[in-house]
Amino acid sequence: MEMPSIGGSRRQLPAMDLRIPVAAGASVAIGALAVFWPDNGSYTPWSGEVTDWAGLARWFLSAWTEPVFYTSAFAGVGLLIGAMLAYCLATVQSRWRGIGLACGSGLWPWTVASSALGLVLSNLVWGWTLRETGVWQPTFVPVVSIAPTVVLVYGAGWRPALAGAVLSAVIVAPLSIAATHFLCRPLGLPPVAGVTGGMAVGAFLSFAVCRLLPFHPAQPNADGAQEVEAPGRGFLWALRRILADFSEAQFFGNEWASIGLILGALLASFIAPGVPAYGSAQLLMMIAGQGVAAMVGMALWHRKWAQNGFYPTFVPIVSVVPAATLAFNGSAIPIMGSAVLGALIGPPLAAAISARLPEGYHPFIGNVASMAISTAAIIPVLGLLHTAS
Repeated sequence: MEMPSIGGSRRQLPAMDLRIPVAAGASVAIGALAVFWPDNGSYTPWSGEVTDWAGLARWFLSAWTEPVFYTSAFAGVGLLIGAMLAYCLATVQSRWRGIGLACGSGLWPWTVASSALGLVLSNLVWGWTLRETGVWQPTFVPVVSIAPTVVLVYGAGWRPALAGAVLSAVIVAPLSIAATHFLCRPLGLPPVAGVTGGMAVGAFLSFAVCRLLPFHPAQPNADGAQEVEAPGRGFLWALRRILADFSEAQFFGNEWASIGLILGALLASFIAPGVPAYGSAQLLMMIAGQGVAAMVGMALWHRKWAQNGFYPTFVPIVSVVPAATLAFNGSAIPIMGSAVLGALIGPPLAAAISARLPEGYHPFIGNVASMAISTAAIIPVLGLLHTAS
């Protein structure tokens, strides 16, 4: 009996082609086990000291998972292995490739290159904030902000990739750090509100700068920001899209990448339960809440996906739900409440803001603005209800 297609193409991937990414992924995973094994089984944020090569490597890999609050090098390895597998499958048009990486734009390698460079530059410029304060700082923001989106808007090439990396380190990272340190902490708001708020403002400023740069085309390729797929989307597609939402914030948005991300986080939790999810020991509850938010969001907004080709149902997965998990120490009722409210409010708010952006400004600005607003609004309300109960 023929297996169902999950990528739209009937072409089979030759066995030899599949061995290459599998062998490469296994090698990376084994290397990660040897090099990045947790030292003491507890969460210890990177100190910002460049000479601490093991800590630097853990930070670099875990930064790819901070958008979903997993903070795990193993999860970062799993995410990248899954994405590499999906990219290899897409290269040969395999039916198992899944939903298109980087919003189906074909620019995934360039988005990764820009994000990785942005991470390095962000650390070089702002690593001192970690050393000075001794507390967590959102140095991961290049992964989910202007670095990949400049590539998605302006296309492949080193000029857009370098511009995105530099702008993420010079404009976006300091705004997110400042908002977290000077607004969220004094006001008792979840740090994610400051991180995403800083990203929204910084991205708007960064795209204004991009208009002055020499690679600015007459008509930016803003359509590359949206996934292109046939309108017929049934139950199987909905399940795949729910899973892909777990890696959408990093602009991967693919089932294989999400599977690697989640499995890597679970492996880290099994090896050292005190490491993932910022040492909260609430990883399972966090994943459960994110899954509920993804399912509720798809149930509510499936028609929007069919109409628009893309709809930001991933917004609560990387903002309200994990923030509630940490704020309420894994309490089930407020976490499930955050999942429902986040799925109800976050996506349409993001879509409404994105629809009002100027031409050439990536819609991710509306997504992160919605994350900041919905988190700042929902978490305090849930806190009052939780206290009253």
